[in-house]
Amino acid sequence: MEKLEYIHSSMVPMPIENIDTDQIIPARFLKAITKEGFGDNLFRDWRYNKDGSEVKDFILNNPLYSGTVLVAGKNFGSGSSREHAAWSLHDYGFRVIISSYFADIFKSNALNNGLLPITVEDKVLQEIFEAIETDPTFKCTVDVEKQELSYGDKTLTFELDSYKKECLINGYDDIDYLLSIKEDILAFENQQVIY
Repeated sequence: MEKLEYIHSSMVPMPIENIDTDQIIPARFLKAITKEGFGDNLFRDWRYNKDGSEVKDFILNNPLYSGTVLVAGKNFGSGSSREHAAWSLHDYGFRVIISSYFADIFKSNALNNGLLPITVEDKVLQEIFEAIETDPTFKCTVDVEKQELSYGDKTLTFELDSYKKECLINGYDDIDYLLSIKEDILAFENQQVIY
C-alpha cells in the first residue's frame, strides 16, 4: 500500500445518506480478483446511463469538483461487506472519506486498503457541505500523525486506532506490518522455553 500521512485537497461532495456498498460498486462488477480497474465502475449506476453515456448532473461527472477527499452523507458504506467498495474508491483516487457515520465493516475494509474514513459530527458535515457549495475549490487538510482534520479556520481531531494509524503512515498492510517487526518476533521466539 502507499503511505497516507498528509493530504491537502479540494473535496467532492456527495450529500446523500445511506449510500450502500452496492451503490458504491454494483455486484455485477465483482468478478475481478485484483484491485485494479474498480475505480472505472465506482458509482456506476449513478455515473452512467444504460447506454454508457455520462449522467450529466452526477457529482463525479461535474468538472467543478475534484480532489482526493470524498465528503458523503450519513451512514456511508452500509449493506454487504464487499471489500470491493473500498477498492473502487481507492482506485478512483480517493484517499479520505468524511461522513458522520460509517458502517463498521466498510470502515474496517477502508482502513485495510489505505483509505481513511473520518467520522465527524452532523453539524461539521453540514458546514463542510455548505463551504463546498459556496466554493467548489474549498480545501481541507488531513494530518494522519496528529489525527487532525482542518478546513477553513477550524481544526478538529478524529479517532484512529493506533495500529491502523501506523499502517497508514508506513503504507503497511497486515503482512507488511508483521514483516516490519520480524526481528522482534524472532527474538520473542528465541526466548521461549520448549518442553
